[in-house]
Amino acid sequence: MCGIVGIQGTTPVNQALYDALTVLQHRGQDAAGIVTISGDTFRQRKANGLVRDVFEERHMERLIGNVGIGHVRYPTAGSSSVAQAQPFYVNSPFGIALAHNGNLTNAKELKEEQFRVARRHINTTSDSEVLINVLAHELDQQTQTLHLEPDHVFAAVGRVHEKVRGAYAVVAVIIGHGMLAFRDPNGIRPLVLGKRDAEDGGIEYMVASESVALDAVGFSLIRDVAPGEAVYITEQGELFTQQCAAEPQHHSCIFEYVYFARPDSFIDKVSVYAARVRMGQKLGAKIAREWEDLDIDVVIPIPETSCDIALEIAQNLNIPYRQGFVKNRYIGRTFIMPGQQQRKQSVRRKLNAIPSEFAGKNVLLVDDSIVRGTTSEQIIQMAREAGAKKVYFASAAPEIRFPNVYGIDMPTANELIAYGREVDEICKLIGADGLIFQDLEDLEDAVRHFNPELRRFETSVFTGEYVTQDVNQEYLDALNALRNDGAKQKDSIDNSHLEIYNEGQP
Repeated sequence: MCGIVGIQGTTPVNQALYDALTVLQHRGQDAAGIVTISGDTFRQRKANGLVRDVFEERHMERLIGNVGIGHVRYPTAGSSSVAQAQPFYVNSPFGIALAHNGNLTNAKELKEEQFRVARRHINTTSDSEVLINVLAHELDQQTQTLHLEPDHVFAAVGRVHEKVRGAYAVVAVIIGHGMLAFRDPNGIRPLVLGKRDAEDGGIEYMVASESVALDAVGFSLIRDVAPGEAVYITEQGELFTQQCAAEPQHHSCIFEYVYFARPDSFIDKVSVYAARVRMGQKLGAKIAREWEDLDIDVVIPIPETSCDIALEIAQNLNIPYRQGFVKNRYIGRTFIMPGQQQRKQSVRRKLNAIPSEFAGKNVLLVDDSIVRGTTSEQIIQMAREAGAKKVYFASAAPEIRFPNVYGIDMPTANELIAYGREVDEICKLIGADGLIFQDLEDLEDAVRHFNPELRRFETSVFTGEYVTQDVNQEYLDALNALRNDGAKQKDSIDNSHLEIYNEGQP
């Protein structure tokens, strides 16, 4: 998962881009980057690390210009090398910089086509570099002059939709022309559009992965970018929008609401916070229905995503809600860490139990989901060590049985604890006295309740049904080869020579 932002302004955008990336930091902690345009020059800074560490005052002073884009990354495939950090840049046509959230399912074929047909060389394993080259080639085909009309841009995006499969929310800047943003025809990854009145009296436009980024820098939400739609803002501040996909079908990623998005964001007209509250209501009702004979003394969330869910469960069951774990906020998300051993070591650095909330009690732990089961197993053990008599476990999401191919770093099926197992077996493996999962129908209803127009969701991690209809076992095997720890380490070494170049960037 990644976070993207773009601003077409009338005043300097460097600080606003920085602030927006800071509030999107939860979407990626591996690398960060910003590109701005000053006159006829791209200004760039990107490196591994958190936003606050990548951008020092000297970097910000050089990122001048009234238009720019930014990106925060964690790797779903390939390495954590800075060579993979975004935004990416190509010099033809015109000069384009692009940032992308998602994952292309036909990146290999596109890479080969770009070399064979367009004579374009892709230098990394990043599908985002493939995507920028596909877009650049299609723009090049639309006009052979130095003049670029909105119709040319929309025609190029239409061709991108025809060729590219997978999930992608994109923001790009075309030097001398303007800013472009578009969303894949299934609308899997989120993208919002906002505007604000500038200090000089003009209007500035912004796109971002989540509405919270707009809030942070004083932009008002206009709406979500529709699946398949493109938004183009010229250098003069003129806004153009057009549907560029032949048959767009909305399949919003339901895991955004379960885990990834911030609770203060709105995605596809749905408050993430409200959706999580309703998830708690639904799961609480199921627990009351199926576990009425259990003697539960207290409901404790595994912070932080599940806190709102757990509170609703407690209220539904009329059982006390307590904060039993203290979270170290300076430890990254465990399930996206590169090695299983590192994930195991990080859990106890990330959480610490409050013994008084567990001693002598039957506790119900609530988490947003269970992926590998490694974290759940250790947290249950921590609860027992803190004195809990019995430890029950509730997941706000259904059983995750299949890998994600649309931009979330979930492992291959055989690394998922729920793959090929029933609930009782999973319960035994994680060491719980009882385990319950949210029903998929209830999860979908929890989100759809706030926007009935969301008829379908991207739920492949639960069902194994991929909305792009192009994912087979051969593809999953290839993805596994890219995602395993050994492959990531090798790719980092292979790309290390490219990092020397980036060390000298402004």
